Amino acid sequence: MEKIKVFIIDDSALIRQVLTDILQADPQIQVIGTAADPFIAAKKLAEEAPDVITLDIEMPRMDGLTFLKKLMAQHPVPVVVISSLTARGSESALRALEYGAVEVMKKPDMLRGQEMEEVRVRLIDSIKAAKSSRVKRRSGTLSAAPEPKHSADAVLAAGSRGSMLRTTEKVVAVGASTGGTEALRVFLTSLPLDSPGILIVQHMPEMFTKSFAKRLDELCRISVKEAENGDTVIRGRALIAPGNKHMLLKRSGARYYVEVVDGPLVNRHRPSVDVLFRSVASYAGRNSLGVIMTGMGDDGARGMLEMKQAGAYTIAQDEKSCVVFGMPKEAIKHGGVDKVLALEMISGNVMSHC
Repeated sequence: MEKIKVFIIDDSALIRQVLTDILQADPQIQVIGTAADPFIAAKKLAEEAPDVITLDIEMPRMDGLTFLKKLMAQHPVPVVVISSLTARGSESALRALEYGAVEVMKKPDMLRGQEMEEVRVRLIDSIKAAKSSRVKRRSGTLSAAPEPKHSADAVLAAGSRGSMLRTTEKVVAVGASTGGTEALRVFLTSLPLDSPGILIVQHMPEMFTKSFAKRLDELCRISVKEAENGDTVIRGRALIAPGNKHMLLKRSGARYYVEVVDGPLVNRHRPSVDVLFRSVASYAGRNSLGVIMTGMGDDGARGMLEMKQAGAYTIAQDEKSCVVFGMPKEAIKHGGVDKVLALEMISGNVMSHC
């Protein structure tokens, strides 16, 4: 297999070296060059085109957002933004996705042991997801073997069943990854005020989901917030799992609420779609709907099958409207999908089944 050619842009020599060491250890990835700022990068990129670029946001001479905007308008290349994600940086990272970045990750700290291993897994998976993604031209305006993957068993035992009393209230569970920020915007802005309660897992780092939820809340008729432990699932509101935490549905009588918990990476992710979907199958069953959207990998495929087996109605985004068709494709392959729909049709279909 031809190696994925990666170019690294970051003003920190130490970070450039850390990223290079992590990526070069994977036999499918080759770092073809590095640069301390976009001006140096532009000269080197003219000599050899990479498959993926990693890009810092805060750099001298030209910031990463300005460079990204120019790049996507002239010569689109899949970009993974790697940011420190401070309070200001998380807003910048959200803007980077609007400008065309495929993924946003937290810049690795000088970690050791399990934490560093999680950073390695996430970085390599982000590069491979970016390589598989479809990037479009936008206007300037707007050898380490992978570690074994944990399943949802690591957080919630299979077959756990809460009270399954009949109720008129529905719960919609949504999972997304690469390309999901835009897909979720399209889906959520189409929903009416009386939509059922919605739970969302979007693969993204901590300190970023709050800004993402706030932006969606400003755009949507329904309210959108980053989930907190104990939040009630109510009509007209979407709860987004916090970055670096798993989110589970629970039930007390007729009341649905969420638990936000720690735990290992599941399918190399935290939050994990499989964890959410399994909990929804367990505590809502036929009172639920599942939606799986664009993303790399297979997180959510097994959980969606469990939802369907528990009586839920399930939807997958179609290939044409996906940035990466990985997650929906795997869910279809596992037999957990009732309907495959274009992104623009999903909200209407959800409402017609509620």
